[in-house]
Amino acid sequence: MTVDADFNRRQVIYWRLIARLFSREEQGTLEAASLAVIEDIGLPAALLDPSVSIDNIVQRFPDLATEFDGLMVPENLGAAVSGEAAASAGEAEAPAAEEGRDSAAEVRRAALAAKLLLNVFDTGSGAVSATQLARWQSDAGWLERALGEEPGSLRRQGGGGMGGGSGQGMGGTLGELEGDLVGRMKLREVLADPKLAAQLTPSMSLIEQLLRDKSNLSGVALANAKSLIRRFVEEVAAVLRTQVERTAVGKIDRSVPPKRVFRNLDLDRTIWKNLTNWSPDDQKLYVDRLFYRHTAAKTTPSRLIVVVDQSGSMVDSMVNCTILASIFAGLPKVDVHLIAYDTRAIDLTPWVHDPFEVLLRTNLGGGNDGPIAMAMARPKIAEPANTAMVWISDFYEFDRSQPLYDSIVAVQRSGVRFIPVGSVTSSGQNIVNPWFRQRFKDLGTPVVSGHIRKLVFELKNFLA
Repeated sequence: MTVDADFNRRQVIYWRLIARLFSREEQGTLEAASLAVIEDIGLPAALLDPSVSIDNIVQRFPDLATEFDGLMVPENLGAAVSGEAAASAGEAEAPAAEEGRDSAAEVRRAALAAKLLLNVFDTGSGAVSATQLARWQSDAGWLERALGEEPGSLRRQGGGGMGGGSGQGMGGTLGELEGDLVGRMKLREVLADPKLAAQLTPSMSLIEQLLRDKSNLSGVALANAKSLIRRFVEEVAAVLRTQVERTAVGKIDRSVPPKRVFRNLDLDRTIWKNLTNWSPDDQKLYVDRLFYRHTAAKTTPSRLIVVVDQSGSMVDSMVNCTILASIFAGLPKVDVHLIAYDTRAIDLTPWVHDPFEVLLRTNLGGGNDGPIAMAMARPKIAEPANTAMVWISDFYEFDRSQPLYDSIVAVQRSGVRFIPVGSVTSSGQNIVNPWFRQRFKDLGTPVVSGHIRKLVFELKNFLA
């Protein structure tokens, strides 16, 4: 088989994939040509059937399982992708670039990759059954394996891109697709079936639906919903806790003499300061003074007042900030208070150490009435200079006369470190009322927005 022929065969496969993704109607010519390619390279015709799952394929053709694993890791697929890009650009020289490579193997990889992509990304429309969701999750797992990741790992990352590997950036897309499928199915019926519920992958979109519908759940369905929420909280908390713990909290208080114990001994400084006592005759260093490190941190507790907008548009921030508040609350000498609001405000401080319980007490939805939350937050300010108030919202207020801003100015002028946050999402996407954004900038407290790491950095600066 010539290089030119293999190049053309691969293009047939890619054009069929594109045609299928943008239109569910069969293109007779492309289907016939693709079938001819598949049969010529010794692959089963079932690869072209959208109704056949990857599990079915590998059950009938076990040898293909090893070919799917790592199939789309860059070093394996890079050559095929570069050839596709050249063809898309209309470069006549593209076949010549195939010289020196196993172009027939690249056709085979293209056919398998096209099957994976079509099964995962062609989700159709309309109602989704539990069986269809389970099949999609399995196919998505095979795609994750093809990208060199563990099944489910990219979807758990959501839009965060927290993981590495060739699948970084894919997680958000897969998570959104799964969320869309979950939204199109009868979630309550799935939760009532422990076996089906166990197959659900915790994701931000799924958690949002569970939080919105929790009042309508009971018995087994409610227990399964809580289990999914707790799993997601624990996974996100593990990542955030690592980010928080990277920097030590508290400044060294040098007014306190260091404890004269062995673990605090500054050996390097002790040797340096005693070098004048070196005896050439004895070949010994005589130490007449020991030096110790200062390890005592200032003991004045820092108070964090976290106020979170729990309106429908802020679910990602609500989940992330609830978990983050619990992590900071677990640090020594940090006094954390948590308030959530929409048109009402609720003090969640008693449960701040348990983000799972906090989320169960939230009531997502409604409008924004910041002054009500501020009225609850201001009495918590005991020592302004030792207090930070973190306010997470899109700042689209119910009252357009902006009374919230006047209160914020007063709080900041009292000495409180005010930190306005437009979002603390994993993806970094955010929307902030332009009026507030500009006013905060003029006030010298620009909105912290983007990745949650930015908020972690700001809070660690305050506590340091």
